[in-house]
Amino acid sequence: LVTVSLRHTTAGLILLGWAWSRGYRFKLEQLKAGAIQGALFFLIGHGTLHWAEQYVASGLAALLVATEPLWILAIGSALGDERINWKNGLGLVAGLVGVWVLTGSDLSLRNSFGIGVILVLVGAASWAIGVCIAPRLKLPKEPIARAAVPLVCGAVMLLITATITGEFHATNWTAISAKSWGGLAYLIIFGSVVAFTAYTWLLQHISATVVATHTFVNPVVAVLVGWLLAAEPISMRLVSATALILVAIFLIQRGDRHNEMQAEAGQGD
Repeated sequence: LVTVSLRHTTAGLILLGWAWSRGYRFKLEQLKAGAIQGALFFLIGHGTLHWAEQYVASGLAALLVATEPLWILAIGSALGDERINWKNGLGLVAGLVGVWVLTGSDLSLRNSFGIGVILVLVGAASWAIGVCIAPRLKLPKEPIARAAVPLVCGAVMLLITATITGEFHATNWTAISAKSWGGLAYLIIFGSVVAFTAYTWLLQHISATVVATHTFVNPVVAVLVGWLLAAEPISMRLVSATALILVAIFLIQRGDRHNEMQAEAGQGD
């Protein structure tokens, strides 16, 4: 929680300063919207992920996060924003099977690994809820401010949580290596300032389900980098689950395109 709160506080202040220099000023309704999205994206979504990665390998965590399009399809369908057809429906089933293959026999609240797996899935679901309700929130229209406000709101919640749980008090700042600070700096610049601004802009312009397919790349990269740099094992179960989840994401993407073509055909009529 200390790591993720420092990450988003720094990134949020950078983006807020940038937006402020471009003329942005706070509005109460935007702060309320930012608090809702900040809680879903960062307090729950990233807070659970950062905690869980103490016990869950990076490749496995990325694969579990890759269930985000499945959550978006299910939640969006319940809200009436997404339509389930045979392609994305089959993708939803394949994704659920993939998650079961990956974690089914290991899920248990009796150990930190099992709790970590469940929390990563909770975080992915929370992020998906934030994506689905984003069009209904009165966030700033300007892309930099639209990214900055939820980041800052989420960061404040994370700072409070890290303080209440005693993490800040327990942190030994002198024991943190330069390599670790460098990793945090990378997450701040590329993971939050650059990536989240791009992500927020995309959510304004294309389907949430299509935006979520960025998770198509994440598991492959994470599994390979985890194997290369952290000696994380690659098992047949991991390979099988990866294949199922990637097929699921592909089918969901094709299903979304099918819905778009049907909508265009209907408009033509």
